[in-house]
Amino acid sequence: MAVSTDAPVRPLKPAPAKTRRRSPDSLAGTLAKIVLLGLVDAFAVYVLMALFLNEQWLVFGVAAAVTVIINWIYLRRGGLPAKYLAPGVLFLLVFQVFVVVYSGYVAFTNYGDGHNSTKEDAVAAIQLTAQQRVPDSPAYAVSVVEQGDELFLLVTDPDGAVQLGGADQPLEEVAGAQMGGAGKATGAEGYETLAFNDLLNRQSEILELKVPFSEDLDDGTLQTADGSNAYVYKPVLVYDEAADTFTNTETGTVYRDSGEGSFVSDAGERLATGWKINVGFENFERAVTDPELRGPLMSVIGWTFTFAVASVALCFGLGLFLAITFNHPTLRGKKIYRVLMIMPYAFPAFLAGLVWSGMLNQEFGFINGTFFGGASIPWLNDPWLAKASVLLVNTWLGFPYMFLVCTGALQSLPEEVNEAARMDGAGAWRIFKSIKLPLLLVSTAPLLISTFAFNFNNFNVIFMLTGGGPRFPGTSQDIGATDLLITVVYKVAFGQGTGRDYGLASALAILIFIIVAVISAVSFRQTKSLEEVNS
Repeated sequence: MAVSTDAPVRPLKPAPAKTRRRSPDSLAGTLAKIVLLGLVDAFAVYVLMALFLNEQWLVFGVAAAVTVIINWIYLRRGGLPAKYLAPGVLFLLVFQVFVVVYSGYVAFTNYGDGHNSTKEDAVAAIQLTAQQRVPDSPAYAVSVVEQGDELFLLVTDPDGAVQLGGADQPLEEVAGAQMGGAGKATGAEGYETLAFNDLLNRQSEILELKVPFSEDLDDGTLQTADGSNAYVYKPVLVYDEAADTFTNTETGTVYRDSGEGSFVSDAGERLATGWKINVGFENFERAVTDPELRGPLMSVIGWTFTFAVASVALCFGLGLFLAITFNHPTLRGKKIYRVLMIMPYAFPAFLAGLVWSGMLNQEFGFINGTFFGGASIPWLNDPWLAKASVLLVNTWLGFPYMFLVCTGALQSLPEEVNEAARMDGAGAWRIFKSIKLPLLLVSTAPLLISTFAFNFNNFNVIFMLTGGGPRFPGTSQDIGATDLLITVVYKVAFGQGTGRDYGLASALAILIFIIVAVISAVSFRQTKSLEEVNS
């Protein structure tokens, strides 16, 4: 068969002109990088200067190295993957790795109330807090002045000399001060004198202002109560730098460095202010040996596991039941029902805890008043009822998530498998037990593990609903029947009743991390057996 050669030949369209893209390494791209890096470097220089002035040499070295590496990555040609990965890696190191490493470091120290700085700072703090007014000390006429946000005392001593000082600045002579009619200095160049109304409004700051006479705090300080007259205060505890001891000038008691971050007398009396030192595994040992902490902590660990497992089981069970119910093909209005089911999921957990706390109130709660005829049922004050209430509220908050997950998983299951099982004579329960549930677990098992880890640290519902109570009897620690490990860590770290103890809190946080990591690792290994269902 011959092919006709008379067909018109279509003219070829000219190829579209290629749009020239600007390369990141072009002149414009390089200039943009220089501008952005200039802003980053300006901030880095500011941070490095602050670190240098505070003699934070380790952090200074790390910050300088990071700044150099960032400039090298973004100014060199090529290396495109590193330019995209650098920001994410940097934020990961700062907000994750550093936090974990620092928490681990704190766990091996006595960091907390009274032990939060160096020994030099502790000595200065003891000298300041042990000040007492010298009997018959002369009155110094003062004016309270301000520079920036810092207060100073403009002092006129009994001999007429004018001096100025602040909390961190010993008294120094001032030339050219403005003098009032009674021979009292009322102003100095560069400082703003506080008016009477300002003195009243800032009275607490003025009462706390202690101006030293010299660098040696044993020489005393000036303090004023009315912003008009100041008096001499000297420390009751005098520090002997050579002997490294404090001596009480009234009683003669000597306090020595105990080697545990505190000054202690021979009678065992300890000064309140100490300093931070490394204590090794003392915080971990304290968690299992301190009788005030060991018993309540063991109860908390048991309840934490019970709460996490029960929450996963209840939320998954209720969510799966409702997902199967509202996934029936003949059910009408499924969309409306599903919207109603997920409404608790849109409710903030911390707010839900507060609402349920009011509803379960023993005296005037909605639950007692409406469903139990005004009975005084201690839902949140009895240990067992409080635990049941916590599980109820957490189930109400958590089942919508499992409902959504199970609904999606059920809709993805092949219908052919169910039809084949029905033809073989399997009933609904046998189909669910042998086919649907194993297939569901393949996709939901990792979510169940993550849900367990979440409930293991479910702070909101516990703290907002019960506050961890009711409190255990026979202990000075603020630990209760519904406390989880995470709420105990919060109370220990932020001083709920016994003062802040960051070292012990960090040690407990490490224990939580180890427990969750081990359980998650074992659980993920077990989920591999479920994959055989699909093989």
